[in-house]
Amino acid sequence: MKYITGFGRFWYDFIVGDDWRIAVLVLGALALVFVLAHHAMNVWWLLPIVVFVALAISLLRETRKR
Repeated sequence: MKYITGFGRFWYDFIVGDDWRIAVLVLGALALVFVLAHHAMNVWWLLPIVVFVALAISLLRETRKR
């Protein structure tokens, strides 16, 4: 049981990390791209844009703290 708990904690820390908002934003973008691609829309370019915006938001938030 200890190994399963450790495995779960590792993946939680790996995906969520320091900011849960970024993880939610990226997972939401992945879901949106999946749904739109399922309906035969070519939206592969949306995910890199969302990741770039999420990175910019995270950097702005961290630099304002200091």
